[in-house]
Amino acid sequence: MNGTLYIVATPIGNLEDITLRALRVMKEVDLIAAEDTRHTLKLLSHYGISKPLMSYWGEREKVRSSAVLGKLMEGRSVALVSDAGTPGISDPGAVLIKKALSEGINVVPIPGPSALTAALSISGLPTEEFTFIGFLPAKKAQRTKALKALSLEQRTLVFYEAPHRLLDALADMEETFGRRNIAVIKEITKLHEEALRGEVGQVRETLSRKTIAGEYVIVIEGGKRQTASIEEALDEVRSLIKKGMGRKEAAGKVAGQYGISKRELYQRSLIE
Repeated sequence: MNGTLYIVATPIGNLEDITLRALRVMKEVDLIAAEDTRHTLKLLSHYGISKPLMSYWGEREKVRSSAVLGKLMEGRSVALVSDAGTPGISDPGAVLIKKALSEGINVVPIPGPSALTAALSISGLPTEEFTFIGFLPAKKAQRTKALKALSLEQRTLVFYEAPHRLLDALADMEETFGRRNIAVIKEITKLHEEALRGEVGQVRETLSRKTIAGEYVIVIEGGKRQTASIEEALDEVRSLIKKGMGRKEAAGKVAGQYGISKRELYQRSLIE
């Protein structure tokens, strides 16, 4: 009989942000698969937990996931943890989870801390609907392209960003999105936690005078529905297509932005 793979969320900073269930599971499993065993060992030592550890970070995930899978197929129970938050959510873990599911192994979530939801909860921006993007591309050209593809999105957008790219990313957001409201939250649950709110340009200016260090979550409001003639909407559809977006996707985005029939816009865009 196969074992069980537990996807265990761990603290994103403050070690007190661990659930009782997560602690129990890590005490009961046969093995803990960790993104970085040195990082996880600090958490385990804090709570007096001693278990065999196996690392799966970076490129090793592809190889080590097979080893962990072998343990599961032997009937062992495994807790999968990343350095912070939930494995597989902008963190390693997805490879092992996919392999385990393909082998019919029971995969059980042990929910807990999340930088995504923590940032949203204090952002002051709409949370009824949101789109999680994760990390933007590191290169400016690719990052700009990704942001332009999101320019018509009306839902709140959430990004993770590295400190050395933060100001550049915010500059590109200001150029693409204009004067939208934004919340940039630094080091969530940690000693130097800080949240800055305001328009993109204002927040970027404030951050340019500060020391940029640690982990950042960017929450930015979605675009507002505007009015446009069918010809203006068609121009936007054609512009998105030229930038590499598929015709149907482009028509859908623009139609949603302006409240125009997607079918009509798509049909009209076929006529050059």
